[in-house]
Amino acid sequence: MPEAVTEAAAAAPPRRSDATRGAILTAARERFAADGYERATIRAIAKDARIDPSMVMRYYGNKEGLFAAACSIDLRLPDLTEVPHEAVGRVLVTHFLDVWEKDGVLTAMLRVGITNTAGAERMQGIFRDQLLPVARRVCPDPAEAPTRAGLCASQILGMALTRYVLRFPPAVALSAQEMADWVGPTVQRYLTAERP
Repeated sequence: MPEAVTEAAAAAPPRRSDATRGAILTAARERFAADGYERATIRAIAKDARIDPSMVMRYYGNKEGLFAAACSIDLRLPDLTEVPHEAVGRVLVTHFLDVWEKDGVLTAMLRVGITNTAGAERMQGIFRDQLLPVARRVCPDPAEAPTRAGLCASQILGMALTRYVLRFPPAVALSAQEMADWVGPTVQRYLTAERP
């Protein structure tokens, strides 16, 4: 392909279908966060996106397909190869707090996952696929990585549940640094301590 054509394609404005998909996903994330999976409807999401409900179906097929697309999350876990072994837990907790503070998608998924099997499975998959490789790299015995990753997820999701969903005042009142100071050592122990 000629270079001029490639540059022209890169400089072209986004297609209308991309804007429509973006509007649908934004509306879906907000609706799932506010109403949960069961109560959120294609019609309400389409209304929020200011499009016809048939467009949602055209792009995503059904509510499950839309939910999967809306809740596709890259946790952007940090590269821990340069992190001192004893700081891994704190770095992970700090990272998760940063992600939760900046992006409401994880909070929406957590809300949905509490009440809906599809939401729970989606959250399990995200943590399994992205946190498990981290546990394998840092734990003393890679065979224990699934257990250790599960324990880390229980701590991180519990922290998020109390801070961002249930909004327990003591959990909300802590700064992100204080939260990392409290929770980081527990995650560190789950990842790197010898098996009890």
